Formats: sequence, structure tokens, C-alpha cells
Amino acid sequence: MKSIRIGTRNSALALWQAREVARHLQNNNYLTEIVPIVSSGDKNLNQPLYSLGITGVFTRDLDVALLNDEIDIAVHSLKDVPTQLPQNIEMIAYLERDYPQDILIRKESARNKEFHELKLATSSLRRRAFWLRHYPATEFSDIRGNIQTRLQKLEDGNFDATILSLAGIKRMKMEIDYEMLPLLIPAPSQGVIAVAGHSDKPEINEILGQINHRPTQICVEIERNFLSTLEGGCTAPIGAFAEIIENQIRFKGALCSLDGKNCIAVDENFEYNPTENFGEKYAKVVLENGGKELMAEIKSQI
Repeated sequence: MKSIRIGTRNSALALWQAREVARHLQNNNYLTEIVPIVSSGDKNLNQPLYSLGITGVFTRDLDVALLNDEIDIAVHSLKDVPTQLPQNIEMIAYLERDYPQDILIRKESARNKEFHELKLATSSLRRRAFWLRHYPATEFSDIRGNIQTRLQKLEDGNFDATILSLAGIKRMKMEIDYEMLPLLIPAPSQGVIAVAGHSDKPEINEILGQINHRPTQICVEIERNFLSTLEGGCTAPIGAFAEIIENQIRFKGALCSLDGKNCIAVDENFEYNPTENFGEKYAKVVLENGGKELMAEIKSQI
């Protein structure tokens, strides 16, 4: 078989993730080739992107490359992948989750400040809302870019700290002080590398199945089903985290208002049953306990 063409964004973190997938495939004696995808500007599709449901800001270029047969598989940070996938694209494999947590990184001048005193830089609605739930007077600044860019902005900017995913820091082997933030529920599927494939390539997809980590798949499918049932196409402050503990699953999920004042949460332990959609089940609990009205409020504010 010829080399499996692995599509990836061209950031340092995305390339690390692609190499990790390549390593798993090479361990099973498959040849691989990493194909960085920069822009979809000159790609030619017969149909407009929106008619194929290509909506993900961080995934659409790879979706287009998959559909145009420029790559065989696409590697993603799963939390960036929309719950509604384009026609003929499916998630095939999930690597074992490593670091799902959010972390706080301070600049040196804010080393001794209490949490409620910090001026925070984050553009994440989830991180802002969950933080405001505990520290309602917090001032926020927007911050975007890759990890290195955000850390430089932290040093240069008029704020005290920022919140990042622990997975990125660990994968980049960055020696940096950070604090764990148990008060934040992670984004659904945070810390998971996932591989998308084309539905018309069953041979490739069967190979990908060999590197799939089933326990991770079970957990992230619950989280993503929770997300998709709640959001209805709207970006909202939603956290969801499932983990397998012995023979049970512990699931925590929450929907918060943008100001953090109204938070509807579930915290459940249950035995897994593949025929039951637990993510949808617990999202409906949230919706029936005021979540429907809260989602309408959030949509009107965004």
C-alpha cells in the first residue's frame, strides 16, 4: 500500500499531533506522509462550502482537502471539530486522551494576586462564564493566536494571566509555571487528537480503526452528544467531561450564562450501555431545567 497522506494545519502544535498519528500508524507498519494544509483560497469545489456543511473555522481547509482527495486522513484537535460533519467525512479514530484540563498562567507581576484580583485574557466564552461564576467582578481582555503568541501577549499586555489548555503546553514540552483550575469544566473533547476520514475510503478507515482508543471514543462521544443536543448551532459556554472510573462513567456537564450568574449543571455516575445516548439524555435534563430559556438568552446576546 502507498503512503497514507496525513493532512494537518501547519502550526507547531498541529504538526506535533499529525506526527503522533503517524507514529501510531508506523508502529503498525504503515507508511505515512504529512501534508500541511495552509489555505483553501484556491481550492475548487463544485459545490459551495456551506452546502456541504463545512463550518469549522479550524477544520474547513482540511475538510476541503479530504473531499478533493489531496489527503487520505485529517488530524484535528477534537474540540475544534464541529459536531455536524460535512457530507462524506466521518471521525474514524481517537488517540488516548492525555491532558483535558484548563490551566492558569500568570505573568510574574501577578504572582501574589488572589484569583478574584486577576485581570484575565481569554476569548473563550466558556472560560469567561465559568470563571465569572466564581469571581463575578473579573475584567477580561481578548486574546487569540497559538500558544507562543498568547504567552508573548501575556508578557506585553495590560492583564495578569491567561487560561490555556494543559494539553498544548505538555505537547510542546514548554517549561512554564501553571496552576490547575478545577473550577472550570473542560470544553467537550478537550485534550483529544482525532482523525477524520472519507467515507469512500474503507481500506484506509479500517487501518485507522487499529489505532483507535475505544475508552476515549466512548467518553468524547458522550461529551459531543451533550454539546450538539444543547447548542443547536450556537456557540455557548458549555463544559462537558466524561471519564471511565473502574466499570462506571463519571460525567460532568454544564451550561452557563455569559455573565456566569446562571449555571445549569449535571454530575452523574452510570454504567455504560452502547445503545443509550447518555450525552443527549443529560443535555435534555439541562434543557428541561431552564437550559432552553438560557440558550435563547445566549443566542440573543452573541
